[in-house]
Amino acid sequence: MKDTQYTFEELLKIMDILRSEQGCPWDREQTHQSIKNDTIEEAYELVEAINNNDDENMREELGDLLLHIAFHIQIAKEEARFDENSVLQGIIEKMIRRHPHVFENENAENAEEVLRQWDEIKKIEKNHSTTTDVMRSVAKALPALTRASKIQKKAAKVGFDFLDEEQMMDKLDEEIQEMKEAVQKKNITLIEEEIGDMLFQIVNLSRFFGLNAENTLTNATEKFINRFEGIEEIANKQERAMDALSLNEMNELWEVVKKRSF
Repeated sequence: MKDTQYTFEELLKIMDILRSEQGCPWDREQTHQSIKNDTIEEAYELVEAINNNDDENMREELGDLLLHIAFHIQIAKEEARFDENSVLQGIIEKMIRRHPHVFENENAENAEEVLRQWDEIKKIEKNHSTTTDVMRSVAKALPALTRASKIQKKAAKVGFDFLDEEQMMDKLDEEIQEMKEAVQKKNITLIEEEIGDMLFQIVNLSRFFGLNAENTLTNATEKFINRFEGIEEIANKQERAMDALSLNEMNELWEVVKKRSF
């Protein structure tokens, strides 16, 4: 392939060709619904590249995400819903409108003031008259931990929040006790509800300490994998098959690996 400097317009043309009768059967069959999860996956792959500080993968994943943007635009154009010009027009107008301290004569002395101003403008745009309106506008498609944290931040902005760590821990203890009671009753509906309440409170705890619950759980999952790997390594050295070990034996190896990590 020759060394050519392509543009976004040419990417849109490629999508037009791929979706045409002379194009690709698979691309032609796709809809917003059929590729939406792939779009989310590409966004997560970009986040992983950012976390790894991997410029090459970041460039590639940005390209994949841009492809999905072009894909959704092409589908919308075919259905006469909107096109790339209206997408660009909308985001440019929004950025100008939400930065009056840059493009108009408003003042914003620091980042906190910028965010406060942004939220106020957004409330007017979305016609949100109450905090509940703002909460309900947080996308349900977000990961549950992220959505919970966002909802909690909205409540905290109007003062509905815990005062200190002691209150936070007391609430968590309360949820754990209610979970134990639900398990004793063997009521699966109640158990599901109490697990949700516990998760919600754990997210609250993370938020209260300025932590990201998604990152916290990701780190815990990676720690679990690393420690499980340690169990397997010990078992392999002892020429013992993992599926032949009892739960007590695996727990003993777990404690050995856990001590090594400190």
